[in-house]
Amino acid sequence: MIRRLSTFLATVCLVATGLIASAPAPARAAAVACTGYSSSTTTCTNTQTVIGGTSYSVDWYQPKATSNGLMLVQHGFSRNCGHLRGTSKAIAEKGLTVLCINADMTAGNPALAATVGDWLTARAITPPNGKPLPTAYVVGGHSAGGHFASAVGARLAANGYPQLKGAVLFDAVAAEGFSANLQAISAGGARRVLQVAARPSVTNLANNSFGALNDLDSGFVGIQLVWSSYFLGAPIGGSCHTDVEGEDTDLVGTAGALCSPSSTQTQRLRDFGSTWARDLATGTTTAAYHCVDDQVLASCGSKVRDLADRSLPLAAPIR
Repeated sequence: MIRRLSTFLATVCLVATGLIASAPAPARAAAVACTGYSSSTTTCTNTQTVIGGTSYSVDWYQPKATSNGLMLVQHGFSRNCGHLRGTSKAIAEKGLTVLCINADMTAGNPALAATVGDWLTARAITPPNGKPLPTAYVVGGHSAGGHFASAVGARLAANGYPQLKGAVLFDAVAAEGFSANLQAISAGGARRVLQVAARPSVTNLANNSFGALNDLDSGFVGIQLVWSSYFLGAPIGGSCHTDVEGEDTDLVGTAGALCSPSSTQTQRLRDFGSTWARDLATGTTTAAYHCVDDQVLASCGSKVRDLADRSLPLAAPIR
């Protein structure tokens, strides 16, 4: 009796195993258009993408025309990709495909950054909408996402990816390894590393990214937005850690930053950031947005001088 029962149970287990093995794999979530997104020249699509064995929600911004590069634009700590929608759109409208991964960004999540760096090196990724994956890569991000981007870029450099073009950061908050990451991306000045920064604050740890940027000793590394404007000689408007989020921020972002984005500063940030991203991806330099010597304002292009070379400056080169 016991032998017959054992045989029966074994048969049931084999049948069950066969049914499980023959069952279809779970369907991958379909790509969906981003809610409320509007652009005549770009699209926004959300997909579920497996990275290192884990599924992540990923936002893609794609030019309808041929893309000239891929840029990682990573959100900050306790934020998500939707908070960078307007900035991602501005970059995509300059011709780049933009990728943002919804993920934990505590301390820049170096473990995930290494995985993403390997994933991008292997080109083990398929963009939505039948678009090919660009070969030129630019890394970028905001706050802790800026540190994440630096780690991804360093991994790409370590892996010898030949089409890493540089980095564009948005008020990055540095964590352990940030300086070494930027050095790896820069490769002695062969690749540009640029940042749009806000005034020092608690949330950007008093511009703790500046030391690593200046240690690159590669000349111009970006600008710090200071004031929106002046009225009767008095500065107004300031700059905020979440200017990069602009109209896409929320109460959590405002409470965390202890300030609200300025529409003027958001527009300036997107103008510089998107132009630099296009320059890096295409190997060009739009002179108006750069300085030959960051110590000499007369050597800067018109866009920089318009903000910095005045008796009451609105911005300054990062020094």
